[in-house]
Amino acid sequence: MARERRRILIGRVTSDKMNKTIVVDVERLKRHTSYGKVIRFHQRYKAHDEQDSAVIGDLVKIIESMPISKEKRWALVEILEKQEVE
Repeated sequence: MARERRRILIGRVTSDKMNKTIVVDVERLKRHTSYGKVIRFHQRYKAHDEQDSAVIGDLVKIIESMPISKEKRWALVEILEKQEVE
């Protein structure tokens, strides 16, 4: 019996102000059905960050998980690219 596949998304952290929670903005490209123009769609997900390691601007990978709170259903897997501090 195969384990159910969980979705994995990659996006940028837009907020890290909450305790153990980050807000990740995931961008998708989709072609308009009748006009053919490519349109960008943004969707924001709240993800669980146990160590509070991600900061605003980081590129992160998140995975679907069981509900952690009212709006949190994603968890941080890894930080792919750290934001440079200037």
